Amino acid sequence: MSNSIDQQFIEYIVKTLVSNPDKVEVQRDIDEKGVLLSLTVDPEDLGRVIGRRGVTAQSLRTLLRALGTKNDARYNLKIVNNDEGGAPAPRRSDSDEQDVEDIEDVEDVTDEAVENTSDMAQKTREELADLDDLDI
Repeated sequence: MSNSIDQQFIEYIVKTLVSNPDKVEVQRDIDEKGVLLSLTVDPEDLGRVIGRRGVTAQSLRTLLRALGTKNDARYNLKIVNNDEGGAPAPRRSDSDEQDVEDIEDVEDVTDEAVENTSDMAQKTREELADLDDLDI
């Protein structure tokens, strides 16, 4: 079965964006809501297809909407995350207690830095007040 024009369109655009064009797959399903294109890419290329803040994915959807206007169809694009198992679960280890202690140390240092900053701000205000008193 040959790919429809919408599948070919998305495949062409995405294959030019990714590092592994051989792993780009577009599945087409039709239901009462319209045409659903499910895009699957290599997990390493997922970020390229989505883009910063989803801009690239939104652009792909906009282009599909334009194609849908021409063909009197409603298109939806679903980007499938086929990463095996998804993101790994965080592991607990013996070093977690040390990490908590390190965080507490950082909080202490941060509190000191805030105090020093407020002292420095107060000193700067006093110096500026002294400059205002000068008759120049």
